[in-house]
Amino acid sequence: MRQRLARLAIATIFMAPATGLCADPATQPAKVRQGYWWYEAPPAAVDTKEQQEAVEKPVIPPMAELARWSPPRIRKLIEAQRDYAATALTVDAVSDFWRLQDFARRKARAFAGVTQIAMLAHPELSAKSANPMVGDARAALGAHKEAARRTYLRANAHTYALVMFSRRSCGYCQVQWPIAQRFQEEFGWQVIRQDLDVHPELSQRFGVEVTPTTMVIKRDSQQRMAIASGVEAYPNLSAMAYQAVRLLNGDIRPEQFMTGAGEEGGFFDALANGPVSTSSADAWSEPLALQDED
Repeated sequence: MRQRLARLAIATIFMAPATGLCADPATQPAKVRQGYWWYEAPPAAVDTKEQQEAVEKPVIPPMAELARWSPPRIRKLIEAQRDYAATALTVDAVSDFWRLQDFARRKARAFAGVTQIAMLAHPELSAKSANPMVGDARAALGAHKEAARRTYLRANAHTYALVMFSRRSCGYCQVQWPIAQRFQEEFGWQVIRQDLDVHPELSQRFGVEVTPTTMVIKRDSQQRMAIASGVEAYPNLSAMAYQAVRLLNGDIRPEQFMTGAGEEGGFFDALANGPVSTSSADAWSEPLALQDED
C-alpha cells in the first residue's frame, strides 16, 4: 500500500504545472511593450523598386531626325542604348548600339571635313600659316626667330645683366655657369655669379630658394625676373631671357609670354584678335619680381 502511494505522489509531481519553477527565457515569447512610454518606430519599408527596375529599351529615331539632334543628346542616347544592350545581350540590341556609334563616327568625320574647308577659306585660323610642317620651311623659320632674338638681346646688352646664384656645395652650378657665360660671348651681356655661401643675405633679398637660379636684372632699376631654376640648356635659357626682357620692357603683356620672336599678331599671339581677359591693358603696372631694399 505504501509503495502505491509513493508512486502516485511521484506521478503527481511530474504532471503538475511548473508554476514555481524558473522558466528558460529563451523558450518564452518576448514581452512587447507598446504605448506612449515604449514607442516603437515602424520598420522601414523595403524599397524593391530599384532592385526590380528593368532597363528600358531606348527609342531610336530615324537617322534623318537623329541628324538634327545636338551632340549631348546623341551621347545620352548612345549611353542608354549601351546600358540596354549590355543588359539584354541580344544581337539586335548590340547591333543598334554600334549603329549609333557608327552614326557618331560619321558625324565627327563630317565635322572634320568641313573644318578643312573652313581652314582653307580662313588661313588665319590655322596653325599651318605660322608653323609649317615642311622641313626646309621650318629650318628657315627657326633661323628667322633666332636672328630676331639675337638682335633684340644684343640691343639690350647695356640695359640688362644676367646673374646666376650658386653655392659651393652645388654641383649643378658648375654645369650651369659655362652656359650662362655664353650670354657675354653671344650678346655682350654682363654675366655675374653670386655665391650665396659668401653673401647669404642675397637669398632673401632676391627670393632665391634653389641653386642654380638664373635671373635677368634691369640696370638702375628694381625690376628683375628669374628665367631658370636648376640647369637649363642654352637655347631655352636665351629664349626665356628674350621673353623676360620683352616683358620687362613692356613690349608684350603677360598673356603674350609664350609668343615667340616673329609671332606677334599671328596665330600664336594670344592677343592678336583682341583681349582675352577682363583685365585692361593698363592693369599690369607693378614690377614682376621682388623689390630691392636698397
